Amino acid sequence: MAEKRDYYEVLGVAKNCGEDELKKAYRKKAKACHPDLHPGDKEAEEQFKELNEAYGVLSDPEKRQQYDRFGFAGVDGQGFRNYNASDFGFDFSDILNTFFGGGFGGGGGMRRNPNAPRRGSDMKYRMTLSFMEAAFGTTREITITREENCHTCHGSGARAGTIPETCPVCQGSGAVQQQQQTLFGVSIVNRTCDHCGGRGKVVQEPCESCRGSGRETIRKKLEIKVPAGIDSMEMLTLRGEGEGGYNGGGPGDLYIEITIKPHKLFERHGYNTYCDVPITFTQAALGGEIEVPTIHGPERYTIREGTQPGDTITLRNK
Repeated sequence: MAEKRDYYEVLGVAKNCGEDELKKAYRKKAKACHPDLHPGDKEAEEQFKELNEAYGVLSDPEKRQQYDRFGFAGVDGQGFRNYNASDFGFDFSDILNTFFGGGFGGGGGMRRNPNAPRRGSDMKYRMTLSFMEAAFGTTREITITREENCHTCHGSGARAGTIPETCPVCQGSGAVQQQQQTLFGVSIVNRTCDHCGGRGKVVQEPCESCRGSGRETIRKKLEIKVPAGIDSMEMLTLRGEGEGGYNGGGPGDLYIEITIKPHKLFERHGYNTYCDVPITFTQAALGGEIEVPTIHGPERYTIREGTQPGDTITLRNK
């Protein structure tokens, strides 16, 4: 049996990647190795299974945490799932139509339900901290701009007292089928319904607040508590503070990416702080007491005689 590859390697993403990046990587690779594009190709089929297994673990926060801590032992047998294309907002038949001009749209199982609950998108916010803020922790207030369901029509897009009607062209599916002549004969192609724009419903009397879109852009202030000892490129996660969902779906998450400004005296390596302290030739030769700057304030330290340039001294818990 072939040795399992690291799930992050399978998807081609970094270990600290967000959900959106993970989903984009899955979609890109799934399009390349989907079995319908490679009929009879066992290697492509195995690649697709491996891809599904990796995404099944990393897209689930609990399974991902177990995998990050314990590797395959923490998630053995939990990864594989037979994903439906609707989970990712694209239609494999559309991909196949791009290559072959149709012929793969008749199954219906790959079509997305336009009225199914859909989770909102995740968001990312970059926060820059001073060296001392990162060392001791801080509280910051930020303002984000995000999309939510319109508070007037609650996402329906219709004026108060009215409801959207089922599209008479696609009968609510959001897609229409067309016959198309190709080199392989007549094929059935699924296309987005032009009448409803793929939504499956038509708004006859639009909401005055959102003009029928069902969405509105809001600005919201959030208080962010930054823990002491946070490092550059670490992420803080605020669950449910991303963009609003669709059709009753839950909101996305907000990821705070941390950047730390350099300090004029101190450098950080892991949880340790380093600084250069100049001493005189006499102090180096004979030893003596010197003042050492720390993030908590200056400390007195006695150096030994014969101290050499570049020697490192350690002040514990400072």
